[in-house]
Amino acid sequence: MSKNPDPAGHLPDLQSPAVVPGLSKRLDVRRDSWGIPHIRAASQADAFAGLGFVHAQDRLWQMEALLRRGTGRYAEWLGKSALPGDVLARRVDTSGASRRDYAILSAETRSMLEAYARGVNAFIALRRWPREYAILKAQPQRWEPWHSIAVMRQIGFLMGSVWWKLWRAAALPIVGVAEISKLRFDDGGDDLLCIPPGEQGRRYLAALADLRPGLEALIGPGHDLQEAEVAGGSNNWALAPERTATGRAMLAGDPHRVLEMPNMYAQAHLACDEFDIVGLTVPGVPGFPHYGHTAKVAWCVTHAFVDIHDLYIERFDAAAENTRFENRWIPVKRRKETISVAGEADVEIEVLETCHGPVIAGDPAAGTALALRSVQFAVPDRSFDCMLPMLRAGTVEQFYEATRDWGLMDHNLVAGDTAGHIGNRVRAKVPARPRSNGWLPVPGWTGEHEWDGMVPFEDMPCCIDPAGGRIVTANNRVVENGERYLSTDSMPPHRARRIWQRLAKLSKAGVDDMASVHRDLVSVVALEFRDRVRNVEVTGSAAELRDRIVNWNGEMTPDSHSAAAYVALRTALTKLVAEKSGLSAVSESPYAKVTPGIFGESQIWWTVPQLLRADDTGLIGGASWDRVLAEALQRAAQDLPSEPWGKLHRPTLRHPLSQAFPELAATLDKDCAPVGGDNDTVFATGYIARLGMRATYASLCRYVFDVGAWDNCRWIVFHGASGHTDSPWYDNQNAVWAAGEMVPMLYDWAKIEAATTTHQQLLPDETLGTA
Repeated sequence: MSKNPDPAGHLPDLQSPAVVPGLSKRLDVRRDSWGIPHIRAASQADAFAGLGFVHAQDRLWQMEALLRRGTGRYAEWLGKSALPGDVLARRVDTSGASRRDYAILSAETRSMLEAYARGVNAFIALRRWPREYAILKAQPQRWEPWHSIAVMRQIGFLMGSVWWKLWRAAALPIVGVAEISKLRFDDGGDDLLCIPPGEQGRRYLAALADLRPGLEALIGPGHDLQEAEVAGGSNNWALAPERTATGRAMLAGDPHRVLEMPNMYAQAHLACDEFDIVGLTVPGVPGFPHYGHTAKVAWCVTHAFVDIHDLYIERFDAAAENTRFENRWIPVKRRKETISVAGEADVEIEVLETCHGPVIAGDPAAGTALALRSVQFAVPDRSFDCMLPMLRAGTVEQFYEATRDWGLMDHNLVAGDTAGHIGNRVRAKVPARPRSNGWLPVPGWTGEHEWDGMVPFEDMPCCIDPAGGRIVTANNRVVENGERYLSTDSMPPHRARRIWQRLAKLSKAGVDDMASVHRDLVSVVALEFRDRVRNVEVTGSAAELRDRIVNWNGEMTPDSHSAAAYVALRTALTKLVAEKSGLSAVSESPYAKVTPGIFGESQIWWTVPQLLRADDTGLIGGASWDRVLAEALQRAAQDLPSEPWGKLHRPTLRHPLSQAFPELAATLDKDCAPVGGDNDTVFATGYIARLGMRATYASLCRYVFDVGAWDNCRWIVFHGASGHTDSPWYDNQNAVWAAGEMVPMLYDWAKIEAATTTHQQLLPDETLGTA
């Protein structure tokens, strides 16, 4: 690659020496044939300065976009389309929380963040910025150490329970108390648990009677509030040495998120005198918080879906100046926020905070509104103090101890070490409070739903070296709820069940066997639909569609027409249930308007299989499922596309600026290779029912760690290592990713040197002019 492959000056120079102030010695950056950077430094501080420089080199615009989205300044770039997100970010005060947390970190952690920021700013000073800045007619802002904390908050921003609580609050006036307990993720007919691995739990009971005051505030008095029974996006799995062909532990998995360009993750390798780590980094953040391995330990995460957010229904006085709490009125805190909007006048908002947190929905002037209390904002957080101890840990047990202070996001943290140990621990700060807080917004004035500190670290679910030598997590329920309330809403166990089925067939697994599980395209739910519609009586094209599904093996392959027929049926059925239940109108509720919004079809899609399996007709007005299925088959047959699933499902890799600048979409967006899979397959490529069949989220990356045989590991990301649209490394991994394959994860430095395509030295400032 030449030193200046980009005449417009937007691509970074990856070979000429560059100065990074504060370096103690020269630092090497080598990029392999896939464009993945390998950074070798003399010291820890130098290593993180190098990572900051390389992140900015590859992803500067993305880093600042994440920062602006997290702190409520994105509309300055994108205009009014970004305003709702900015309003929410200002209300929860991500900036204030991040500055607060930076101030309480250890001196060593602050030094890490400062070194990283020096690296970022050294690249900014070269003035060779990504083309997005030219499009926006903007300049990058100087990176400050606390910015990394804000970015880390943004990538996990309000993930989890808050949206299901808002969904049920919005749906409650429509369906009533008798049906509200059904509006949740399908539990697959049981609650397949992460811990103990593979065991089933009792179906979750929601004590709605405990919520009488809150329910009456939402829908009025006089409703029957009897207790109702309810049934209790990533994969990972691990095998102990006795279950592998090599006699070493193995880990594999993938995280599922929206396919937004550039990728939320960046592959990187970072070595110094203290550690040698390769894994997935978050642009804008030093460390390897989610996926990686050192010389001794490998780790990976899935979203645990434990409950770290509460919503409180607040009662306000007539002037909305005070809220009721127990037997007294407490003043409301108010502050003004001014949001700049590109192409528009500034927008001023007033933020109201109660004793529980900021108001995010409803109208205090009308007497009631919802306030958010979230671990992500309300609790001082020292997650960044975990970053360095994680890299120094030599065993699974030491690694888990290093994560004691983690609270920004809730994870199943699966790990393996070179001594052959494997484990899973829920890494999260979970409030200690009543389990009734998990179902709906709770009354804020009674004092009965307050937090009593956090669940102690020692009480959080953990297993090391479980019997059977296998661990599987796929967003399914972590543990059965015991004395400690941990969660209400966990994703369906279908992916976890399918992984268990695949692992059961592996007597002695190798890397290829682990990788093959990634490519599994069987939909457990599709097989249930297939068997359920077998005897539904329809004629004509509806019968042809039914028979296409009935004569199918349930594999969501790209060339399958039956897979497309199944999705057409499930989508039609989802719309029918939304119509018959009245839940199509849920988006009109003020509680559903919290950005990015809640839509009945999207939520009910996850619930329909459970209703169908239980023959529960409460949400379809008592009609028989056979009749509703027949109607759905008829509707689906009328609009059934002729193309195979892969063409219908093929995602567009869309850049955030292409909507604001449609004339540039052809160069900003990239085509994706055809993919199979769907929301329920291990090879996860999810679609949103109300938006059609095109995949909108999928695995951002995949990996297999052969623990200890580090040059036998593999990985892939969905587009490439670079964030520059004109770079040859922007989408060079896409076809490999779409096929479910992976590329080598290089670790040995001799092999890295042999595979080097570009080599750049970063220099201390005193060497300027001597290199």
